Amino acid sequence: MSQDLKQYAEIIEQLKPMVNEPEFNQVLLQIGADIPKEKRFLIKMEVKRLAKPCQRTIDLRGHVDGKCNKYVHQGRTHYMDDIAVDKFEEQLRVFGGYTYGVYEAVQNTENNFRLMREKELIQEREEKENPSLKQRSAVLEQFKVPTVNLLDYRQRSTERMNFAVALEIFNSANQSMRGLSVDISLEGLQIKLSKNTLFKKGETLFIFFRGLENEFAMDKKNGIAYTLVKISTKNDVNYLALQRDKNRPNPAFDNFLESFIHGNKRRYKVNMTNTIEAITSKICEQYFSPRSPTLPVYIDEINKTLIPRYAMVNEVNREIVHYWQDEADNCRLNFLLSQERLTRLLNKSNEVREIFVFSFTHLQNEKVYFYSASIDELSQKEALFRVFAGFGARKASWRVFKITLTDMVPEQAHIPLSIPDSVGNKVKKLNTPPPARLMSKLKNLVYLAHITDVTSIMGQEAYNELKYNKEHLVHLKHFGHPRNRASSDVQLVRFKYEEQRLESRYQLRTPISVRFNNEEIDHKGVSEDISVHGLGLRIELSKEYKGALEGIAEVAFPKLQEITTSFDVMHLQYDIIYHNPEKNILHLKAMTGEEGKSARHFFDELIKKNKANLKVDNDEEEIPGIGQALRCINARNATSLSFLMSKEGIRYTPQACIVGKQDERITTLTTQFSERGQVNLEFLFRDRKQDSPFVQSGIKTVKLENMPLREELFISFDTSQKDPRMAIIPRYSSRFENNEQRSAFIKDAMLRGQFIAVHVMLTTTGKPDLTLLQTEINYVTMYAMHRAKELEKKMWGIAACAHLVDVTDEVLIRYGFSAQDITANKTLNNPSHSNKVMA
Repeated sequence: MSQDLKQYAEIIEQLKPMVNEPEFNQVLLQIGADIPKEKRFLIKMEVKRLAKPCQRTIDLRGHVDGKCNKYVHQGRTHYMDDIAVDKFEEQLRVFGGYTYGVYEAVQNTENNFRLMREKELIQEREEKENPSLKQRSAVLEQFKVPTVNLLDYRQRSTERMNFAVALEIFNSANQSMRGLSVDISLEGLQIKLSKNTLFKKGETLFIFFRGLENEFAMDKKNGIAYTLVKISTKNDVNYLALQRDKNRPNPAFDNFLESFIHGNKRRYKVNMTNTIEAITSKICEQYFSPRSPTLPVYIDEINKTLIPRYAMVNEVNREIVHYWQDEADNCRLNFLLSQERLTRLLNKSNEVREIFVFSFTHLQNEKVYFYSASIDELSQKEALFRVFAGFGARKASWRVFKITLTDMVPEQAHIPLSIPDSVGNKVKKLNTPPPARLMSKLKNLVYLAHITDVTSIMGQEAYNELKYNKEHLVHLKHFGHPRNRASSDVQLVRFKYEEQRLESRYQLRTPISVRFNNEEIDHKGVSEDISVHGLGLRIELSKEYKGALEGIAEVAFPKLQEITTSFDVMHLQYDIIYHNPEKNILHLKAMTGEEGKSARHFFDELIKKNKANLKVDNDEEEIPGIGQALRCINARNATSLSFLMSKEGIRYTPQACIVGKQDERITTLTTQFSERGQVNLEFLFRDRKQDSPFVQSGIKTVKLENMPLREELFISFDTSQKDPRMAIIPRYSSRFENNEQRSAFIKDAMLRGQFIAVHVMLTTTGKPDLTLLQTEINYVTMYAMHRAKELEKKMWGIAACAHLVDVTDEVLIRYGFSAQDITANKTLNNPSHSNKVMA
């Protein structure tokens, strides 16, 4: 095609199927009404040229990025890859035979090396003429990724076949236009027209399949009735989505169409757009659900009472369950999700349903006592807040939990395939809704609470600095949970098919004594938890230690020594890797070599022997299918933003993003500099040129230590700025020198626009469960093997996941900002982008 005609490429595409029709000149005049006469003549000659029969053979070996195979058509042997074969067959249908148009289309597929090189040269020339273009492309485009709505895709009741044929469309006023079909099914039709269409959504249209009238006995007087349900525009072309008008049936056409699709779907290829969307969505869910840090709790409402019924436990969020287990392994989640807190969350009708809850535990006489208070509960008196946070943050068991509440419906448990039942009995079986027995267990579920541990070391140290009157410690009893209250009736359900590779910490609350650096003085305290293989240990001393906390700690476990004769647990050797400012909370790591051998071996054995207590319910489900049902409900109600990453070379880059339904600040932030249906995550990688960028080095740490990694990110956000680097200024909390610098950053951010704090957690990913994907992958393979290979390649390339949780309000409270400041910070300077809708 000449350079002059390239601007009319879309019009030429529409004219191709009409080239051999008697109405060709009429359609050309209709479509090209605004084009000069001489240009219309050139367009006509170009279409006629493309329609001339071609005798050339096609040999793409060495010319495309793909494996070429022998392909015989009408006695002529060609060598083409899968993409070229698809294009070849598509253009055969358009022209009705092998023409120059078919030949040239195959030579210009997107994986053709010549075309790829031409694009590179154009880009290099543009970058040379505009040096900033290259930098802007590297900074922004690399981190723009598509959004995915988990398990939200279209299911078709009938197969849709790609089919291009000339049409004439009439409305009730007998006005008509010429168009081209894109795909067709027994129930619907998609067509494309020139930009200026005269049809309107909702009206009845009558379609004449002019391109089929010469081959088949079609009714040339009466069109087939359709209803126009959607109009979309792409590249100046209107796409009309039509649905058969059931009030105007045409059995003869239905029989013809059913036979035509069944006999030609392999030749013309089934439209699999929705199936590919479904596979992509399910792949993302496969990587997201087993590693999500949030614990979903499913809540019944019976007689206006909210009853937590089920909790879905994976290998990351199980730490939350372990924390709320007492010394007898009774689940005490009901202390956290009290009726009062759930009711308060439910009543937040005009705002986001979320609260932050502080908690700590106290060990006395081998019994665990739980204390918890929400920020709302502590806001009644400043003295209450100071004594609870100030005292609690001095304990190793200090935690901050974010709890959100969303609506849900039991029907969300049903996730049918994207393929219609008519494909086969196996598909029909998989599309069957969950059985009545299962749905009866879910029928009263109306809310989903999400619990996320957002504790941070920096935050604990900030609360640690709060001064309080020791006489006020008596008020803590109001926030203690009575031990005589019945334990939680929440049923713990494990994620099915979970491949356990990430390790977690296990609660171990028992008395200890410690000696530092070979001194003779014993310091009393309690342990809080241990990590896998006994490598890590967190302890809390009864009194502040006055000496220098450097070097070695020798830890004794007298109660544990009573139950073992195989190990000496009175002289376990640890290195000190962290202590809080008061020197009463210590993080220890078992020494390497012989010195730490006893600690590693004892706790490794302890964990193995007590796996039954440390794990949740076994794989045998009381009600078959309940685990998968709850998993589907949770995936369709994700509250916070997460994104998946693949490894390219030595770097991890984002590939797809799951947008939460509640963290609107983060959604606004990530969509500010992106197109519809995308997010821009560049600000999370802004430190990529530093010696130790958080995401890149953090994932390496996760792989090395087999533990999730957490960090807080502070952001100054000014929507009035057009330059992304000025609009979004990020800084990881650990890179401030002190709390004064953190407070100053927050104040400056609120003055220039908005302050946002994000709790970032990194995890690696496990392996997907192919049994949940195989049927749809096989279906795609049947009609487009190269697309199936692309999907599988992308699936196996996912290596890590990042989860972002909005903790802005808790951070503002932590650093002493008022309720008025928090309310003011919720409002953007420039809200024009805040309502950007995900595609």
